[in-house]
Formats: sequence, structure tokens, C-alpha cells
Amino acid sequence: MSTNGIIFLILAYFGILILISYITGKEDTNEVFFKAKKQSPWYVVAFGMIGASLSGVTFISVPGLVNGEQFAYMQGVFGFFIGYLVVLLILLPLYYKLNVTSIYQYLEHRFGKVSYKTGAFFFLLSRVTGASFRLYLVALAMQYIVFESLGVPFWMTVVISILLIWLYTNRGGIKTIVWTDTLQTLAMLTCVIVAIALIVNKLEWSASEILNNTNFKSKSKIIFLEDANSKIYFWKYFIGGIFITIAMTGLDQDMMQKNLTCKNQKDAQKNMFSMAALLVVVNFIFLSLGALLFIYAEQFGIDIPIVDGRTRNDLLFPEIAMNQGLGKGLAITFIIGLIAAAYSSADSALTSLTTSFSVDFLNIEKREVDQQKPLRKKVHVGVSILLIIVVIIFNSLEGSVVSNLFKFATFTYGPLLGLFAFGIITKRTIKDQYTWIIGLAAILVTYGITSLPENVIGDYKFHWEVLPINGLITMLGLFFISKKATTNID
Repeated sequence: MSTNGIIFLILAYFGILILISYITGKEDTNEVFFKAKKQSPWYVVAFGMIGASLSGVTFISVPGLVNGEQFAYMQGVFGFFIGYLVVLLILLPLYYKLNVTSIYQYLEHRFGKVSYKTGAFFFLLSRVTGASFRLYLVALAMQYIVFESLGVPFWMTVVISILLIWLYTNRGGIKTIVWTDTLQTLAMLTCVIVAIALIVNKLEWSASEILNNTNFKSKSKIIFLEDANSKIYFWKYFIGGIFITIAMTGLDQDMMQKNLTCKNQKDAQKNMFSMAALLVVVNFIFLSLGALLFIYAEQFGIDIPIVDGRTRNDLLFPEIAMNQGLGKGLAITFIIGLIAAAYSSADSALTSLTTSFSVDFLNIEKREVDQQKPLRKKVHVGVSILLIIVVIIFNSLEGSVVSNLFKFATFTYGPLLGLFAFGIITKRTIKDQYTWIIGLAAILVTYGITSLPENVIGDYKFHWEVLPINGLITMLGLFFISKKATTNID
């Protein structure tokens, strides 16, 4: 596909997003930007959240995981499902009861202002990190496919990406995101289904042969119970997946802000359950695509792309979609799917970061009405610039993006997990002024544990179980600065 054709697709896609933004952003108020006036249909939110949950990490990096660990990722996905049930049954009712704009307002209600600011800070740190990793991955793919040939430097690709996101989120905020996420989810799923159909056809398989084919079976083992020291051991992935979902969805303003735009708690719970069930199926489809990509590469002698001297499994999908003769139809759907993957998580991250900083740190809801919108818009610009800087910094990191993303998350979401768990499970009060010290100490202790030398931990490899360990250490720290409540805590 020609460079001009790719650029046309990008511009056409963003034209649609900006049109949606124009329609949904006619009422440019903070109530619309932060809560969509609580009028979002639950089924629209559920379908759109699939795309936001998948993002560029699933679209590009998860298929690449198959080369190293087959379908072990599904063990974590099963844990995700259980985690969504916890969010549905415990956290959603709590947020709706308190009628919060930012979910970290619960921490102020339960513990005090320092705990509130501490929780919001760890969200900002976590979401900036996560959104930047996702943006980096897709910006890298866009650079590889189109911008490199035009002589555009990587940093400029990142700036263009963030600018386009800012354009269509600046007015409508979360109301716009609910509807653009729906379009983006549809684009991603269409791409992966088209890719699977074309590869299967090229391999001369029937649809019924896929799961029974010997080559496919050799790359699709799901359950790994043989080695407890391995990072893909079932219980590490499964238990870690539960806590990853509780932390990265239930305790994440980005994901929960969309749920809180539903009309009521019951609709939000229907949304969450529907999304959880669909994500199990969708992740299996993405991993199946990964197996087919590597089978296709082996059969037709396609080398895995090398960038800056590093083998990049992440880029096998774009290489096959764009350059290996599967037709213009796949190239077109891949470009649209890639763009959707880039912005399905980045746009909501930009909106939620703007919401959290405005509400949690600038107390925007308590300011004069005429000051609120100008302040929100300044924060929106500032967050955009921050994401640009962080993505460019991440360009120097090595390793699988999906691995790095979850590795960072297990550290930065740990204090959030511990704070909320302590508040919900116990009735104890704490010395609020020391909360930030406990959160920071928990991260340092957890890092120390995971960095123990081999002569202490042997062949053991830490994985997602680091998150509950981090949360537990936070809870223990909070216990030491707590006392039994003298009054009933609602």
C-alpha cells in the first residue's frame, strides 16, 4: 500500500472521530467532560471498553507473545474475568453510593486528604506510564510502516499522535470517548478477523482445521503447571490477573470513569459483566492470530522484523499485513485497526488524567463556575505535553512492551490496591499524614524483594504476583499506622 494511501486513511479516520467529537461536544461543560451527564447506554459503554481494555498492547504485542510463551497469557485472562466480578460486586456499588467524579474521592471519605492525594498521585503515575507505553508501541508501528519512509523523526510521530487525540477530546471529554471507543473497538475486531481469514485461506486450511492443526496446537498450549519457578506458571498468571484487573480497572479512574457515565449502578454492572465475558473470547482470538502469524512466517520464510538491532515480535503483524502479499484489503483494515488501537486507550487516558488532576489536585468542582472550563482546558494541554515527553523517553527502553507495561503496573498500582483493600476490608482509622510514606515504602520493599539475588530465591521468576505482594505490604504498613475506629465507618 502506498504512503499516500496510508496518510489518506489516517486523515479520513480522524475526520470521523472529529465529527463524532463535534456532535457529542456541543455542550462543552465540565459535567459533560467528566461524567457525560450520566446518560451513556450501558451496552455502548461495554462494547467501547473492550477496545480500551485491548489497546495497542493487545493489538500488536499480545500476538507477539505467542513466540515465547504460546497461549500462557490466557491464564491471566481467566484471572481478569474473576477480577471484573470483584469490581462489579464491590467497587461499582461503592462508587455509585458516594456519587464520586474521581474514584479517589472515596479515600478522602474513608481516611482523609493525604490518603486521597496519595491515591490520586499513584493513579497519575500509573496511567501516565501505561498510556505512554501503549502510545509508544503504536507510534513505533506507525513509524515503521509509513513515517520512516517520509523522513519524519520518531518524536514528530509522537507529537502528531497526541495532537490528533487532543483535537477530538478537547470539548466532549468522556462523552466523546464513550462513542469513539465503540468505533475503535469495531475497527480493531474487524482487522483481526480479516487477518485470520486471509492467513487461513493462504495456508489452505478450513476454519474447522485451525484448532486441530498440528502446527497450531504446537503454539497454543494454555495451562502451564510444570514449573512453579517459571514466570508463566498458571497460578502466578491467574492470581496476578485477578489483582491486575482489580487495580488497573477497578482502581483506575480511566476505566471506571466510563462506567460512571452509565445511568445507574445496575446498568454499570451489566456493562462490566458483558465486557468481562467478551474479553475472554477476544483475547483468545488475538492469541490465535499470533499463532497463525508465526506459522505463516515459518511456512513462507518471513523474518521477524529487527529494529535498532533488536528482534521485535511486536512488529510481525504489521510486517505481514503490509508487506507480504495478503492483499490491499488487509493493509487497509490493518492501518485502521492500528490507528484505533493507538487511540482507544490513549484518548481515554488523556481524558481521565485531565479529570483526576483537575478534580483531585486543583479542586475544580469547588472553584467559581467561570474558572472551571478554562482551567480544565489548560490541564488538558499540559497532560498532552507530558505524554509526549514520556513516550519519547520510553523509546530508549528495551524488552517486550506488554511485559514492561505490566511490570511497571505491579509497582505503581500496588499502593492503590493496598489503600482501597484496607479501607474496604477493615474498619480501622489511620494516621492520614503518613499514608504517602507507606505507599512509597511499599514500592521500595517490593522492588527489593523482586531484586533478590539468585542465591536467595534460586530459579524463581517473579511475574504478576508482584502486584498482590505490593498491595499486601501496603496494607501491613497501613495497619502499623492505624487504630480501631471509635465510630462506625459508613
